[in-house]
Amino acid sequence: MEPWSLLLEVVFLLSGCLLVGGLLSRLGQSPLVGYMLAGMLLGGPGSLGLIKSPNDIEAIAELGIALLLFSLGLEFSWQRVRSFGGRTITAGVLQVVITILVAAAGGLVFGLPPVTALAAGVIVSLSSTATTLRVLMDRGEIDSTHGRESVGVLLVQDMAVVPLAVLLTLLAGSGHPAQLAVDVGRTVLLAAGLVAALYIALNQVAVRLLRALSLQAHRELAVLLAVVLGLGSAWAAHAVGLSPALGAFLAGMFLGASPFATQLRADVSSLRVVLLTLFFGAVGMLADPVWILAHLPLVLGIAALLVVGKALLVFSILRLLRSSTGVAGATGLCLAHVGEFAFVLDRIGRDSGVLGDQLSMALVSSTIITMLAAPWLVVGAPGFAALLERLRRVYKTRADGSRSPHPKAAIIGFGPAGEAVGRALTARGLSALVVDLNPRARVRTDALGHDLLVGDALQLDVLEHARLEAAEVVVVTLPGPSAAMTVLSHLRRLAPAARLLVRSRYHRHFGALIVAGASEVVDEEEEVGARLSELALCCLEESDAAEKIEN
Repeated sequence: MEPWSLLLEVVFLLSGCLLVGGLLSRLGQSPLVGYMLAGMLLGGPGSLGLIKSPNDIEAIAELGIALLLFSLGLEFSWQRVRSFGGRTITAGVLQVVITILVAAAGGLVFGLPPVTALAAGVIVSLSSTATTLRVLMDRGEIDSTHGRESVGVLLVQDMAVVPLAVLLTLLAGSGHPAQLAVDVGRTVLLAAGLVAALYIALNQVAVRLLRALSLQAHRELAVLLAVVLGLGSAWAAHAVGLSPALGAFLAGMFLGASPFATQLRADVSSLRVVLLTLFFGAVGMLADPVWILAHLPLVLGIAALLVVGKALLVFSILRLLRSSTGVAGATGLCLAHVGEFAFVLDRIGRDSGVLGDQLSMALVSSTIITMLAAPWLVVGAPGFAALLERLRRVYKTRADGSRSPHPKAAIIGFGPAGEAVGRALTARGLSALVVDLNPRARVRTDALGHDLLVGDALQLDVLEHARLEAAEVVVVTLPGPSAAMTVLSHLRRLAPAARLLVRSRYHRHFGALIVAGASEVVDEEEEVGARLSELALCCLEESDAAEKIEN
């Protein structure tokens, strides 16, 4: 297509996204929904027809996914990914496999051939990384418990794209089992080679370049290098037949442990926003509004089954792996939709003849409906978690008499600050319940005469088990402001009459902690300043006294 005509269509699409996204934002909704609606109205079949080159725009928009995964990799370095643990990886694998099997069984019930049913299950098994992460980041929930669970499962899903594409190829009958083994072996070797090459290139070359650049004097060079690293790694993955998004994520992950990670993430943010907006507009252009209206009951029915089914599956898997009810419910709601990689897999299935045109259109249309609902699902996840926890408390069996009595004082976190509070209470003959994730704290709590509940205070059910309803004072010594505010929100529901005394490491978090429900905030910077002022005055007074004696 002629470049200037393509540029004009990009301008049309971005303008439509701006108008519709801005309108929905004013109405309190996610602008992502507006971007997809703008694409649906401006391009594709059954639309106004202002966009005549959707494939070209889609190719450009895919770069936004690469930069999003690059930024995510910078946020989740290899050390942080390892911290997810085997439980989250297991949850991701189980989610993909069980979703495929359940969806395939549903397809068989509705009369689809076995191969076609299995292909449909593959297509709907993944959720949208771009949509979920965007909303979680905008709401500051990426580090929440359900946010971390969602990100972990999404990463496993992204890594599953290549094997799922190979599976679709096998279902098409284009390869025998021996050929499949060759393809899988080749993919594994290529992936290992890509990981090794990116590790060497990024840790040995890119980090040295970043050190050589003066980030303050030459900001444009650092921006260019960040874009080259993100998009270059995506191209390298595509060149060897792997997912470009996976290549970009690996690049960001390898650089995530460097001191430049935060700045690189900021450098690519503006370009990433533009390309992601194009991506969501391009997703909307895949829909045919006329076909959807003609088959509206079918499309809405499939979309509803997908959302409810995926939410229940994720909830059941996480509960089986011992996540709390609220966290499992919130994560299930965040992942209940179908993601952007469904369009890639659908194209493979359609081109190979596994999927017919009508089934393909039904799957694509239902996927878009679920993606339109995805921002609302992610936004509603915390409220849904709170509702589940309330229902669980209502129907929970009354505990027997072996449970400990209601404590009057509690300490959340038993580091140096919490231990100092514990010693002060012991000196006055008072005892408290300590909630801490470290079981080794029991030696210190026993020595001071306090009870210890081992658990993560960020999870509501742990604080419920502490039975803090009658607590008079709860001291929160957690150093992280987001963690402290999460605990405060739980405590305000569980112990509305208690005085909540909270530690704040930095003065800038004082107001936020008060708004979150703290009765009193001990500002470490203010306390240190007051103590230093006191010592400085004492030194000056001693100096003056010494001078007077000498005179």
